[in-house]
Amino acid sequence: MKINWGTGIVIAFIAFITFILYFVVRMSTDNRANHDLVTEEYYKQELAYQKEIDASESALKMDAKLKIVQSEKGITIFFPEKFDPKKITGTVSLYRPSNKHLDVDFPLSLSKTHLLIPDNRLVDGRWDISVKWQYEGNKFMFKEKLTY
Repeated sequence: MKINWGTGIVIAFIAFITFILYFVVRMSTDNRANHDLVTEEYYKQELAYQKEIDASESALKMDAKLKIVQSEKGITIFFPEKFDPKKITGTVSLYRPSNKHLDVDFPLSLSKTHLLIPDNRLVDGRWDISVKWQYEGNKFMFKEKLTY
């Protein structure tokens, strides 16, 4: 059977369309190509962004900068020693940009001026750490990006 040039063009178009449809279906159903939003309530979070800016500025004004140190035990967050650790409340958020299932939020409860995030809770790669904390009615915010 001999294929003329018209039949060859039709077969090429069908092969190309099949090839494109295969990748469209594969990328839309594959979990590795998941294109979720960063947060579920994106617009609500954007409206509250001014409060985060104010909390970061108050931390600078009151010299309440946190220090983050990486070690083999994990990540240690050091709070200023001039504050009583028992009066510090708030939350620590660990955000993993590549996988939302690894995101962790936990409350602050300190007995010393530092907090250790154990190594077993962290996967190697980039993390965004956000600490929202209060001390005697003053709200503070600290954000840092690090590679563990």
